[in-house]
Amino acid sequence: MRIINNKKVSLLCAGLLFANALFVSCDSEKSDDSGSENSIAELSVNLDMNLQTMESFGASDAWQCNFIGKNWPSDKRNKMADLLFSRELDADGNPKGIGLSLWRFNLGAGSAEQGDASDITDEWRRTECFTTNGVAYDMNKQAGQVWFMKAAKERGVEKLLAFTNSAPVYLTQNGKAHASIKEFYNLKEGKMPELADFWATSLDKLKTEHGLTIDYVSPFNEPQYEWDGSGQEGSPATNTNIYSFVNVLSPKLESKGLTAQIVVGEAGSYESLYKTVSGKESRSNQIDYFFGANSAKKISGLSNVKKTISGHSYWQAWPLSELVSSRQQAASRIQSTGGVSLWSSEYCVLENPGTSELPGGGGAGRDLGMSLALWTARIISTDIAVGGVTSWQWWTAISRGDYKDGLIHVDDNASNGAGDSNYCKNDGYIRDSKTLWALGNFSFFVKPGMVRVQIPTIDNATSVNDVMVTAYKDAATKKLVVVAVNIGKSAKAYKLNLAGGALADNKLTPYTTSETLSLKKGVAVDASNFVIPAKSIVTYVGSYK
Repeated sequence: MRIINNKKVSLLCAGLLFANALFVSCDSEKSDDSGSENSIAELSVNLDMNLQTMESFGASDAWQCNFIGKNWPSDKRNKMADLLFSRELDADGNPKGIGLSLWRFNLGAGSAEQGDASDITDEWRRTECFTTNGVAYDMNKQAGQVWFMKAAKERGVEKLLAFTNSAPVYLTQNGKAHASIKEFYNLKEGKMPELADFWATSLDKLKTEHGLTIDYVSPFNEPQYEWDGSGQEGSPATNTNIYSFVNVLSPKLESKGLTAQIVVGEAGSYESLYKTVSGKESRSNQIDYFFGANSAKKISGLSNVKKTISGHSYWQAWPLSELVSSRQQAASRIQSTGGVSLWSSEYCVLENPGTSELPGGGGAGRDLGMSLALWTARIISTDIAVGGVTSWQWWTAISRGDYKDGLIHVDDNASNGAGDSNYCKNDGYIRDSKTLWALGNFSFFVKPGMVRVQIPTIDNATSVNDVMVTAYKDAATKKLVVVAVNIGKSAKAYKLNLAGGALADNKLTPYTTSETLSLKKGVAVDASNFVIPAKSIVTYVGSYK
């Protein structure tokens, strides 16, 4: 994630790319109140019309998990792990956590060992490195983050992803984990083999010494930015830099018997995936560059490369017309490659849509309530339904800052966050957010391998200020999951019309996140007449035959 002070900023056919602009106002904050729960709309779900196969929902350990996982009391660490990873239900049938299926591990570059000499002013944004020279490895480093990875696996998380913001400092041109050159990757000349060795050895030792198998590796993060400041680790990288390194890393992983798959992209926003961005020509149009049918730099044939490209959902979430059109364009470009999946691999609120849309505006100011939860749920729904993404991942799972960036927030019970480096370093208070539970409306129920199916009566591209609905099936267990996001100020009544199967007992069990409920199980409703409350996210679960 790139935090800056000045915040400037589906699977539909190509012919419809910009048609939504006629229906979605660029600055609309108004809800459609014309509906009434007295009028019942048809919600058609077609189990025979398969769309994308879902892969995961995730979040990142950067940067708070190292101190918290190492220093905090065991009961509090486990409480946070339960909130993020648990698949269990309480005595009343309510989820104890949000059941994430992917966890992102920030493989450190070594700025923590440098201390103030790292130039990274915030101690919490420095990371340890397993090695200082590429020869001797200390796998006791990053202990708090390793603790959270183990906690994730113990609770059933299917996939672990390791990502870096910078090469290890012993390999960088400037000896720092932030860049001082423009455009190109901050790496000493000829050191790509040593960088690949660092990756392969780190993954191998995580497996042999900690019992942790890394499923995906993401070596470059938001390469479009210069990363020449003191805020955090990072480095730019050209598409050529990425291509060259992937060709070195893939055979290195294979030779060590590691099954981890390389995922590329992590673009700072969607636009760098599907078009050439002015001033970033060597770092954009990444879908075509890495996976285009006629690309000379196509990487999909390499053994340890996953046919996936990822973008971050920042900056193109507002106005709503751009939220939709950017996802449509990404989906259209992905479809042209054939067989490549699209991930949204990072998001928290950076853009500022105005206080009427999001109280407090974007970025600064902690928000534990429904405004941010609904804002986020709309983005998740749009990314999945319009962009066709198969994995959706939040930025930082735990935040100690007075910022809209955490699923869980910690504080000292006197202020909302930040302060000096000792703030919440060893203990504190845990605050779950409505955004946590809103993500749980998807992550707890929509599991890897489930298939999204078509809802002919809902056009999510034109429903971003009304009711957005996505539906998923598990063909093996005959489970149906429907996730509804009601942005509007009015409750809406629906009748489910299920094609391709029959709903068992004609009943759906709702799990609701609202101003007063947090993924709360409700009484089973009649599928022929059920109401989606205003300003809520509701997951309906049923069985079909």
